[in-house]
Amino acid sequence: MSAGWFRRRFLPGGPLPEPQPAGPRSSPVPYHRPRFLRGSGSSPGAPDASRRPDSRPVRSPARGRTLPWNAGYAEIINAEKSEFNEDQAACGKLCIRRCEFGIEEDQEWLTVCPEEFLTGHYWALFDGHGGPAAAILAANTLHSCLRRQLEAVVEGMMASQPPMHLSGRCVCSSDPQFVEEKGIRAEDLVIGALESAFQECDDVIGRELEASGQVGGCTALVAVSLQGKLYVANAGDSRAILVRRDEIRVLSSEFTPETERQRIQQLAFIYPELLADEFTRLEFPRRLKGDDVGQKVLFRDHHMNGWSYKQVEKSDLKYPLIHGQGRQARLLGTLAVSRGLGDHQLTVLDTNIQLKPFLLAIPQVTVLDVDQLALQEDVVVMATDGLWDVLSNEQVAQLVRSFLTRNREDPHRFSELAKMLIHSTQGKDGAAGEGQVSYDDISVFVIPLHNQGQGSCGH
Repeated sequence: MSAGWFRRRFLPGGPLPEPQPAGPRSSPVPYHRPRFLRGSGSSPGAPDASRRPDSRPVRSPARGRTLPWNAGYAEIINAEKSEFNEDQAACGKLCIRRCEFGIEEDQEWLTVCPEEFLTGHYWALFDGHGGPAAAILAANTLHSCLRRQLEAVVEGMMASQPPMHLSGRCVCSSDPQFVEEKGIRAEDLVIGALESAFQECDDVIGRELEASGQVGGCTALVAVSLQGKLYVANAGDSRAILVRRDEIRVLSSEFTPETERQRIQQLAFIYPELLADEFTRLEFPRRLKGDDVGQKVLFRDHHMNGWSYKQVEKSDLKYPLIHGQGRQARLLGTLAVSRGLGDHQLTVLDTNIQLKPFLLAIPQVTVLDVDQLALQEDVVVMATDGLWDVLSNEQVAQLVRSFLTRNREDPHRFSELAKMLIHSTQGKDGAAGEGQVSYDDISVFVIPLHNQGQGSCGH
């Protein structure tokens, strides 16, 4: 969609678009920046993009605006990709109410006490593609989906072992033994709630975008603190790491073309029409050439983790769906929309197959037992891929340790640290190396684990 159309549709106070019967329907959500940035001194509609990286303002919450656990946040818009920041962020307190099984004949769930029963905190980053609409919807929706899913299982979470029946019925006397044999713990209910919340939010985004005639999608990286544990759920190519004095722990698994290879190849196997006779689902170590025809070369298909050899045919010379490896890998075919891969998506062409390019329905979840850590000034750094495309885990950890050592007395040091990390990708501080400048949107949360329970923030 063009920047002009997006400005007319999304920016408040702009001129109304001319009536166009065949044009797109109204947007499902207005463009805005995260609510906790209000008062930061930047206009939400200001065009921040510039081809000079040093002229792009880094935005963070106004001093005095406290986020959960006194977390820091900063963001910067891209310089060339579009006029609008496709990243979104959300944070706040999760107030989970206790539910009990109803006594009515239809056995409905009833909320019997409106006060808080269990509280937690929530931080989330969303990286949109094809425009910011899906990311804005996710930022407005996912926390509510998560609260509902947690309320449905909170009784089981509070038990010493999740019961087979939340209703209290005893159908089989061996139920506790079966649950124990399966190794089901309270944290598994939280993981299930996160997975269900992603699926519910995915459905909401799909309906809203379809109803308004919009396209696009987003990645999601979410951290949730509950009962002394930090749950990090990721669907996409953002990343979270724990930085300690002498240790780095990677807290999220990134979805890249390389990690999604088998699923995409299998989809191409089931629906070969999606390849439009222009691409091959097979993976080769390199793009094949005409001279390879008739030769036996290394390859792998959707059912393979290992490799084998095949005799090259002319059809194998088509463009591959997957090319390259690691963060430099790319999905080259029409299947590349594939839900949640961030900047690696392309557009699905001429197909009626519903691939739902919004959130990935099944996130990867990592559990960090915070209560078991001997906390000092340990921090979790969550950031969208614009940061990680330029800085490694080790570079980020080095910057974090050095900054916190020098700024122990600054009450705003975590937001200042988030801003410094972004500046380090703009060719200013040299941490990214000469010529290493990120022109992508970047959003960063810095969450200090030793500040548990401090700060508050509305969604």
